[in-house]
Amino acid sequence: MLFDAHFFAFAIPAVIFAGMSKGGFGSAAAFAATPFLALILTPGQAVGLMLPLLMIMDVTAIRVFWRKWDWPVARRLIIGAVPGIALGGVLYGIASPDVFRFLIGVVAVGFVIYQGAKAKGWLPQPKVQMGTKGGLFWGMVTGFTSFISHAGGPPAAVYLLSQKMDKTTYQATSVIVFWAVNLLKFIPYFMVGIFNADTFKADAMLFPFAIVGVLIGAYLHHKMSDKLFFALAYIFLVVTGTKLIFDALT
Repeated sequence: MLFDAHFFAFAIPAVIFAGMSKGGFGSAAAFAATPFLALILTPGQAVGLMLPLLMIMDVTAIRVFWRKWDWPVARRLIIGAVPGIALGGVLYGIASPDVFRFLIGVVAVGFVIYQGAKAKGWLPQPKVQMGTKGGLFWGMVTGFTSFISHAGGPPAAVYLLSQKMDKTTYQATSVIVFWAVNLLKFIPYFMVGIFNADTFKADAMLFPFAIVGVLIGAYLHHKMSDKLFFALAYIFLVVTGTKLIFDALT
């Protein structure tokens, strides 16, 4: 890993963007930093470099949104994520990540289309929102995809957006979920050899940008209305889902 101007020209914007997503926009778009870094690093290096930075972002965001989360909703996703992370550890390096990127992307974009059709009255409104089983299922998908490529944001958003939260509860719940998920991933990442000395050297240089990104995202979060926030959340879900499909096919 060469720490030159070319590296920082890619790494700094990627880290700030991920921090803004985690600090104010539900984390769905934070995964985009990993494929962006993969343009100059190997996929393994990109994944390993981002995890400690994501953990720094999580801790910073938790302080901003302390105890504003919906714990029952967060707990379902976290419990479901445990087997998903374990499965990711078993299949890492065996299964093609592109297959999962494609499936996640289709689900993310399809969910937005489904929600838009409901809002237009083209589909009947469900009598109940997703409950415990839905939370555990999407938590498992979140844990697995987060382990493979830090792409847990879109599947988590599918469940969180179904819960009819206000913007701050949604954001805080996303923050606490990914704090737990990323913490659970740390030891398995060590076990599969994703980290090395260069990883932590790069993280030491980039962590201030991770914190700045979160604070910018949190500032923007508090300045916008619920309507604008959720409009952006759906836009990010479409963009990230489309990016996943594109990455898988190319």
